[in-house]
Amino acid sequence: MSHRLHPQPDCASAWLTAASFVDDQAGHEAHNIMFDIADPISGVDIENPIVSIVESFLNGFDKSLFSIANTIFPNGLYRHYGAPDFIGEFHTKVLPRVRRTDRWSGYYFERMTAYRTTKGESIDQLKNTIDRIRDPKNISLNKFDISIFDPERDIDQSPYGGQCLSFLSFKLLPGVKKKLMLTAIYRNHYYIEKLLGNLIGLGWLMAFVAKEGGIEIGSLTVLSTHAKIDQPDGITRDRISRLLERCSETQM
Repeated sequence: MSHRLHPQPDCASAWLTAASFVDDQAGHEAHNIMFDIADPISGVDIENPIVSIVESFLNGFDKSLFSIANTIFPNGLYRHYGAPDFIGEFHTKVLPRVRRTDRWSGYYFERMTAYRTTKGESIDQLKNTIDRIRDPKNISLNKFDISIFDPERDIDQSPYGGQCLSFLSFKLLPGVKKKLMLTAIYRNHYYIEKLLGNLIGLGWLMAFVAKEGGIEIGSLTVLSTHAKIDQPDGITRDRISRLLERCSETQM
């Protein structure tokens, strides 16, 4: 069964709507949750009250929304070094520090910019996507996909770990100036620890692709094929409920 939630104006509102919906389901989990965000780069900083509340909550467990967002797009590096230099900085300075195993560093940005083939080659899917968006000879509006899931490295017997974001599909809406849309597909999604940080990171990624591609930003669509209200570090259900309540109060 699928659940299409009401479109939301920004990432924080989308997180609260999706997390509240899944929290109300049996076992606090659900399958095939889909929702749209009209402006994925609005209200994604600490000044947004929902972002502030969730960030403070996660900080209590040595976690951060912005650390999670950086696994999708290292926005600080981009602002400091610009494109394309920040990609090299990521691979030479950041990746060696965070890599846990050769199979999975935990950073989706690695797979976007250095997807390893069976021949040992490396494909920069993100650069290829932007180059094709900018190419005036390329008339395609719907052939800009980035694969994160790697069947050679991601399939094993463990029920945990590995990539949760599986696939990114960019689309262009025609117009005087083309507009970028993105659909992100997750195989598994923790809605307390991960979702809001994921949305922030996806918004940063869209802003980068739109700017470098010379187009405008459109909507973000997320499909969580399995969604769960997780309990980071074994926190109680009461604390999760209070978190959602506090965030809901900011909307009144």
